Amino acid sequence: MYEKRFEEIKNRKLEIRAMLENGEDVDLDKIQEELRQLEEEEKRLRARIQVIEALKGTTVSQPDTKNDKGGEEKQVRKVAQFGQTVEDRAAKEREEAEKRGQALKENRAVTVGTSNIILPQHQATDIRPTFNEVSSLVDRVTIKVLNGGESFKQPYLVGYGIGDYTAEGADYAEAEPAFGYADIIKAKITAYAEDTEELQKLPAADYDAEVMRGIRIAIRKKLAREILIGTGGPNRLAGIFSTAATAIDPATDLEIATIDDKTLDEIIFSYGGDEEVEDAAVLILNKKDLKAFSQLRTADGKKLHNIVVNGNTGTIDGIPFIINSACKAISDPNTAAGEYCMAYGPLSNYMLCIFSDMEVMRSTDYKFKQGMIAHKGVIFAGGNVVSKNGFLRIKKASAV
Repeated sequence: MYEKRFEEIKNRKLEIRAMLENGEDVDLDKIQEELRQLEEEEKRLRARIQVIEALKGTTVSQPDTKNDKGGEEKQVRKVAQFGQTVEDRAAKEREEAEKRGQALKENRAVTVGTSNIILPQHQATDIRPTFNEVSSLVDRVTIKVLNGGESFKQPYLVGYGIGDYTAEGADYAEAEPAFGYADIIKAKITAYAEDTEELQKLPAADYDAEVMRGIRIAIRKKLAREILIGTGGPNRLAGIFSTAATAIDPATDLEIATIDDKTLDEIIFSYGGDEEVEDAAVLILNKKDLKAFSQLRTADGKKLHNIVVNGNTGTIDGIPFIINSACKAISDPNTAAGEYCMAYGPLSNYMLCIFSDMEVMRSTDYKFKQGMIAHKGVIFAGGNVVSKNGFLRIKKASAV
């Protein structure tokens, strides 16, 4: 009697499996409910069969009224107890199946594999990081903390005079040192982001902490770029490539059309004064130009430069470098002639003044009704080149 129904249930399961494997357009909610009902029916049938089998194996004999009064009652009670145990187990299994079905209904996002198993999705408890987006340049320049300040003037030595021959009784030759100063004006740099209270409280991964960290990174990212390309003036940093970096004489700028076997030497020996070759200088460049240096080969096919990379920094034949994406690339055909691409010099020649500590805050007041959480960060800072011709700036020259 029950074998036929078991066969029907089995065949229906196989049909559902084939539909899923063939990618047919089906209503997953209905399929899940049907599978749950089939499972419950199959369990009920098995429970009935177990009770029947138990009853078949029980001999209900006439009671021995002499030796065992109430024997028939005991035997019937034994059968009843066994039957009740089977029914309880079936009821418990039905309850567990209903819970699984309800969980599947509530979690609409499901993954269907190559079998008839339908699994709910799970979430990781961590967030995988991305590539570094902040040049280490921001940490290696000169930093001066001036909390509460509005501006700062940094004097620097332009050069010394030179003595001269003097006739008897004539005035001494003028040989006064020449001085200049760099203006560093306060600029306000901010970053803002919002997320929902669900994002803060519900996910397994700590998204909210990553948003707070992102505010700090966004501000540092801006500072690292402005050290090079800041335009100067009100509420702006004066970058190394800017005309506001008055300590650098534009006549000292070096123009290079392509990166070749002479480029590195041309940069090193073009920097500094007439009396010596400077050391402890750093080359700031785009990653594409670093790649161009690495691809240079000698006549016998060996690498021309020994390049050691350590993330954002490294050395080219012992010359330190820092990668900064704010630099244009000489090797990039889209870089126009006249655009600044590299800078070479001691990083201490650029001063970053911090007029207030970086502050990152969280607030629920702004969009309280919507349950939104606001995050904001701010820093007051300024910067400029503070040494005479502190950096050699390299432009892309027109192709010959």
